[in-house]
Amino acid sequence: MKKNLLFCIYLLLALSLSSGCKSRKNNNDNNTPTTDWEQIKQKGELTILTLYSSTGYFLYRGQEMGIQYELGQQLAESLGVNLKVKVGVNSEDLINKLKSGEGDLIAYKLPITKERKEEVLFCDHEFINHQVLVQRKGSNAIKDVTDLLGKTVHVMRGKYYERMINLDQELGGGIIIKEVTADTLNTEDLITQVAKGEIEYTVADNELAQLNRTYYPQLDISLQVSYDQKSAWAVRRDSKELADKVNQWFKENKTSPPYTASMKRYFETSKRTDLHSPILSLEKGIISPFDDYFKKYAKEIEWDWRLLASLAYTESNFDTTVVSWAGAKGLMQLMPRTAKAMGVPSGKEFFAEESIKGAIQYIKYTTASFKRIEKKEEQIKFVLGAYNAGIGHIKDAMALAQKYGKDPHQWENNVEKYILLKSKREYFNDPVCKHGYFRGVETYNFVREITHRYQFYKEKTPN
Repeated sequence: MKKNLLFCIYLLLALSLSSGCKSRKNNNDNNTPTTDWEQIKQKGELTILTLYSSTGYFLYRGQEMGIQYELGQQLAESLGVNLKVKVGVNSEDLINKLKSGEGDLIAYKLPITKERKEEVLFCDHEFINHQVLVQRKGSNAIKDVTDLLGKTVHVMRGKYYERMINLDQELGGGIIIKEVTADTLNTEDLITQVAKGEIEYTVADNELAQLNRTYYPQLDISLQVSYDQKSAWAVRRDSKELADKVNQWFKENKTSPPYTASMKRYFETSKRTDLHSPILSLEKGIISPFDDYFKKYAKEIEWDWRLLASLAYTESNFDTTVVSWAGAKGLMQLMPRTAKAMGVPSGKEFFAEESIKGAIQYIKYTTASFKRIEKKEEQIKFVLGAYNAGIGHIKDAMALAQKYGKDPHQWENNVEKYILLKSKREYFNDPVCKHGYFRGVETYNFVREITHRYQFYKEKTPN
């Protein structure tokens, strides 16, 4: 009897432990994401994880852009699902978000390492990255790394500096390496300095260099200074069906017209507008063939018509047929979504009067966002900045200005300083920023060019 009682107690304990273990196992399973293609298809939505950058994902004039975003959008369309984007702060954050189930796919060139292969499942399509020397074109351009001996190379701290130190050691010493540690500078700033002739050389990833050459065609980026590094998109290790879908899509589409058009848009198409004479007839005081339209519609926003003309010249060089690298169309360079929202009839984006009318409506809409800026002349600079960058990026710059003790309602030397800093990770990742990375140097120059040309117009033409 005693033995039977002990056996029953033992059996109950065993069943209890077994049940407890099973329960804990189920709980663990519930905490481990198991989303694969079937679940994504049922939900009708693919969530990609990426990073803000000029070569990845960013907002421009209120629209989502970036090569990683566009490829992700093309993938989602081919799969018949909607696309959702979530942004991380760095590569490790992307991996953590993926593993925790916040996203389905890392749509970012994640460097392939042995350690990461144990964490994620890399897709088969691999991107090849390497570092290049950025210099100006010309007969003196360096063709071999040995010619760097005795030359001064400015590089950002981190991987570029480390690579140049290693290269210097490989060559036996002689490269003059200047490590740039300023928090207000990044690699794209150094590339700009090379383009302007302020420094001779810097080093950048080949993709970043290619993108910046579309702004500065005088750059030579042909000399490779590092070994190749493979990178790829990635999914969770248990998302094999999704990985197969991504791999199949790359295989079938990497030479397709949409794919190649996206690559060309970011890495080949010039981002510059070749400007000609900013005035049609100095003798007659005629700025453009569209002066009557500028005079007619500028009254609606209480602008001097010559300011509106200066905006149009900067946007399109008074060319009604131009289409920008980002897809903006016509005389006033309205983005397709903006043109539609502002009432420009479909098919008439290249009609001068319709383009101006749409721009006037957008300026009215934008001005309302800066109604707290009391001085009209000051308010106009914010509106011009938003016309180029989008309202969100200007609001971010205002928030940064206020945080760091500058006047958020003063453009020059205040808010314009922080629109420049919106390309730096420590600033666009600041909690007060809601719209991420932005190449602010374009907006900085845009506002200054328009206001300076406006002064020229006022001197040379009658009101």
